[in-house]
Amino acid sequence: MAYNFKEIEKKWQDKWLKEGTFNASNNYTNPKKWYGLIEFPYPSGQGLHVGHPRSYTALDVIARKRRLQGFNVLFPIGFDAFGLPAENYAIKTNVHPKITTAKNIAHFTEQLKSVGFSFDWSRVIDTTDPKYYKWTQWIFIQLYKHGLAYKATMPINFCTGCKVGLANEEVVNGVCERCGSPVVQKEKSQWMLKITEYAQRLIDDLDDVDFLEKIKTQQRNWIGRSEGAEVKFKIANNNEELVVYTTRPDTLFGATYMVIAPEHELIKKFADKITNLDEINEYKHKASLKSDFERSEMNKEKTGVEIKGLKAINPLTNTEIPIWISDYVLSSYGTGAIMAVPAHDERDFEFATKFNLPIIQVVAPADGSDVELPFTDVETGKSVNSGFITGLPSKDAKVKVTEYLEEHKIGTKKVNYKLRDWVFSRQRYWGEPIPMVYCEDCGWVPIDEKDLPLTLPEVEDFLPGANGESPLARHTEWINTTCPHCGKPAKRETDTMPQWASSSWYFLRYMDPHNDEALASKEALKYWSPVDWYNGGMEHTTLHLLYSRFWHKFLYDIGVVPTKEPYAKRTSHGMILGSNGEKMSKSKGNVINPDDIINEFGADAFRVYEMFMGPFD
Repeated sequence: MAYNFKEIEKKWQDKWLKEGTFNASNNYTNPKKWYGLIEFPYPSGQGLHVGHPRSYTALDVIARKRRLQGFNVLFPIGFDAFGLPAENYAIKTNVHPKITTAKNIAHFTEQLKSVGFSFDWSRVIDTTDPKYYKWTQWIFIQLYKHGLAYKATMPINFCTGCKVGLANEEVVNGVCERCGSPVVQKEKSQWMLKITEYAQRLIDDLDDVDFLEKIKTQQRNWIGRSEGAEVKFKIANNNEELVVYTTRPDTLFGATYMVIAPEHELIKKFADKITNLDEINEYKHKASLKSDFERSEMNKEKTGVEIKGLKAINPLTNTEIPIWISDYVLSSYGTGAIMAVPAHDERDFEFATKFNLPIIQVVAPADGSDVELPFTDVETGKSVNSGFITGLPSKDAKVKVTEYLEEHKIGTKKVNYKLRDWVFSRQRYWGEPIPMVYCEDCGWVPIDEKDLPLTLPEVEDFLPGANGESPLARHTEWINTTCPHCGKPAKRETDTMPQWASSSWYFLRYMDPHNDEALASKEALKYWSPVDWYNGGMEHTTLHLLYSRFWHKFLYDIGVVPTKEPYAKRTSHGMILGSNGEKMSKSKGNVINPDDIINEFGADAFRVYEMFMGPFD
């Protein structure tokens, strides 16, 4: 008789669901708890592909083993359902994203159940449910009250396809990581989250968790801590100063010119003294059409314009040096200005060579041998042509110059980070409304917490404005409200939150998903925290993982959660590629549907194959 795996698998899957076989117990007296977490899926129209179940099956294996060992196991599932794909689909088809999202969730649920995962289906969360995003909005209000959410007008990454502002982490190789359209710079008023306040703790606390080393390295590199000095360069014939950050104060004697970002405020401030302002403004406009990635790319041809009419004074040599603008200097990093030491920096050397600027060697190999410039291996070198530090090893020269700068009040010791504050606004409809109103008298004011959730209005027009405005900006009946402080007329914020907002804390909601009084009870948080094992994609280690660690640390600081870190252990699996060797995606036409495999071979064969097809990491 043929083995009817479909019938048998369905029988047991239905029984598990009906009896709640894999539901976690709310009996918090069992000291053996285990919380396994997978990255909850985005319910797209095309459904699961065979890449998703690899991650889920791996942790399912562990969850089943832990149950057999007597652990109270929490292995939950949910749907990360806000975001651009649903909205873009709505624009294309004129079907409300709420409708397509519900349909997609139903399809995903059916697929996930057919693979036979031991999820706790009694705790499913959907980030588009107002009962869920009420607490996302509540967290935002707490961030605002603690000075960690603020509004700023600044150049942002603007996706020309999605017509929306992007965080730095969402720009890959100069294009939008979601739709692949070019990203340009645009001035916009944005809500920002001060993740930089947590930069050092996000590095230090990696020592306390069991993450794969490559994950820790990616996080440290993205945060980009460096030690150096801030140095003040006077503007010639003026009392103004130009401040730069450098990791190599010992090379100051070799600084032969300065470069500022095209957006630097110095240009506006000294417009009347600059004799080639038209040329500067033209260059500035060209730079605004490039993304930060394009501008900082190492191997691109260097471009720039000298600011005629202005000179800076090197504080150690007292010589006048020219000031240039170039797009390889970013206003968002450091002070938006650099001192150029072309003898010891490849990029500065290329620039100086191209524009015939002076090149002075100030570091030599410790053994005194000759080198070809630029000599960049300066960590173990010694200072030459450098006044009072000549002959000193680089390490000692750094310290001595920094002491001199501080003593003469022309510089200070400084720690810097590459990490930028998180651009949190999205000019789109399908996201959590930001619970803030603007009042002419009171400024920005959070809505009263008792009025949460602030729900999205029902709209039929999802098209973003041509100038990048949110579709909500056209709905005055929703925008016009009263100020929670003074009762006068006020306007709601029309931008929505990014998809990363709801995924920054979802693992906490699984602990107590039906609680209407708090994001989760103190008892549930104390019992289940931290997540014992979190498994997901390597591509999320500098976005979601960093953001969720930041939110968790903030919630720890205000006494909401009991642990400093959200995840005790994190692994990231390798990626299943399509038959053409590229990442599996519908747009590349290389997706394999797990339904087809399960129908032909059964869920068990499918799961076993996924686990043994190659090394898991």
